[in-house]
Amino acid sequence: MPNVVLYTTEHCPYCIRARLLLDKKQVDYTDIRIDEEPEKRHEMLARANGRTSVPQIFIDDFHVGGFDDMAELNVLGELDEKLGLA
Repeated sequence: MPNVVLYTTEHCPYCIRARLLLDKKQVDYTDIRIDEEPEKRHEMLARANGRTSVPQIFIDDFHVGGFDDMAELNVLGELDEKLGLA
C-alpha cells in the first residue's frame, strides 16, 4: 500500500470529507494536523509548492491536491489505482 499523508485541521469540512473518503476505502493514512503542530505548516508548504489551503493530500510522492482533486480522481476511477486498491 502506498504512503498516504494528509495535512489537515480539525474543523475544516474538506479535511473531514477527505478523511471520510479514505476511511470508506479502508485506507491507512497519516493525518498531520497543522492546527496542533503548526511547525508542520512549513513542511506542507514545501511539499505542496506553496499551497496554503487544507487539506493537502499526498499519495507517496504524488501531490493529489485538496479534497476536490481527490474526489475528481475518485469519480474518474483513478483514485483506487493510486491507492493500490485496483
